[in-house]
Amino acid sequence: MSHHNEPARPSTPATTASRDASQTQVTLRSPGELADALPYLLGFHPTDSIVLLALHGERGRFGGRLRLGIPQDPAEWEGVSEQLAETLIDGCERRGNRPDGIVLFLCQDPTGGDGGRSVMERLRPLAQSLRLACGELDVPVYEALCVSDGRYWSYCCPDERCCPVEGTVLGPPGTSVMAAAAAYAGIQVRGTLREMEARYAPLDGERAMEQETALDTAAADLVPRLLSGTPGRIVREETLDLLRLLIGRFHDTPPPPVRAEADAMDDALLDADEAAAVVLGLQDRTTRDHAAEWMEGPQAPAVLRVWRALARRCVPPYTEHAAAPLALAGWVAWSSGDHPEARVALTRALSADPDYLFAQLLHRACNDGLDPELLRRCLRRERADRALQAAVHAEAERAAAADAAASTAAPAVTATVTVEEAMTGKTEAGLTEAGVTEAGVTEAGVTEERDPRAEGAGPGETAGRSGRGGRGRPAGPKAPAGRARTRRRGGHKGVRGRQ
Repeated sequence: MSHHNEPARPSTPATTASRDASQTQVTLRSPGELADALPYLLGFHPTDSIVLLALHGERGRFGGRLRLGIPQDPAEWEGVSEQLAETLIDGCERRGNRPDGIVLFLCQDPTGGDGGRSVMERLRPLAQSLRLACGELDVPVYEALCVSDGRYWSYCCPDERCCPVEGTVLGPPGTSVMAAAAAYAGIQVRGTLREMEARYAPLDGERAMEQETALDTAAADLVPRLLSGTPGRIVREETLDLLRLLIGRFHDTPPPPVRAEADAMDDALLDADEAAAVVLGLQDRTTRDHAAEWMEGPQAPAVLRVWRALARRCVPPYTEHAAAPLALAGWVAWSSGDHPEARVALTRALSADPDYLFAQLLHRACNDGLDPELLRRCLRRERADRALQAAVHAEAERAAAADAAASTAAPAVTATVTVEEAMTGKTEAGLTEAGVTEAGVTEAGVTEERDPRAEGAGPGETAGRSGRGGRGRPAGPKAPAGRARTRRRGGHKGVRGRQ
């Protein structure tokens, strides 16, 4: 069998050596070499796992691969076997290359006083069920291996000379041809699956109790806000602003090289109240989709660390809330080319909420070998469109504010001019209700007491007052009929001057 190492993406950016190595082939000639190659094909050591690898062509080139945890109930084995065989073969056919054969692995460490051989015998019915399910779809299982306790057994080979009853000891790690080729290509093995899943496991102990209290408090605060009419847009902006703050904090604090120490440091960087607010905010689909746009660039590693830390904060009874940060972690890992971690995160997301559509779609796309660039383009376009809409909206608000300011300022300017005219005696009938009393102007006009002799008034006639809705008598030859002439009071009461 030959293996092209293109499908197993390196976990770090490809170097020139790894790009050159992508054209090389590694030939595996024995069950032992197959068992040794499995961690490099998956990127981690599978534990408690069913692994199916598709083979293509006469030389048995590796193609699609599928992993699932071993069901604890043997009654589920037959149904699971049929589903796995159908899923792997249909996925290969959708990519236009039906497999010619399959290699099967059952990986489980012994527990209690059992040994590897006991595990192998206990899983034999599962291996047989998987072989029958693949055979019914006309795809034979070329090899079926059980890997347990540092040994491997073949379910297909009855020859004890090459496959002894006590099993065959696996070679020391890193000494095989596959290990050398993987090291040259930059492919890393992350440890065991259990260790990778532990990075997303909920906190326990006192920290879990503290986080549960914070989640209860945040939920008790958020629900009344939404019921009282707080727009979802406000909550969304608060969540995204807090996420930006956290990402910047994680980005400015590089993690130590040891994985356990790095996760402990990230947990210390995240406050319980902050985690609770973000976890609840991510339950909104629009907020989650906006957060998915942070999948590339220099801050992508910090973003992945934030999603991991938030997933660990989804303690019981909030474990279902972990589907959002787990799916986002899987998306960032897949977008960054880290397929092993992407599959682990997305699998855990579906374990937290099997009906979470976002995780379902990402998991299927990752397993089908699709290019994440297609989704990245969509998210970039959405972000650009939203930025454009925000700019247009801001400009419209600015223009509306300017118009409102202008319309508000216009009466003030008119009133100022009118007041100045009234104070200088340039108006004909005074001011309206917004008159200036300090200048002697009443609400509806200007008080005027005229000398009848000076104006030539007839006997018994006095100068009238122009009241609200009232009418004054003619003010003289230079004033309009029926209008009171405006006079300016130049001093204290009783001191009047004629304009």
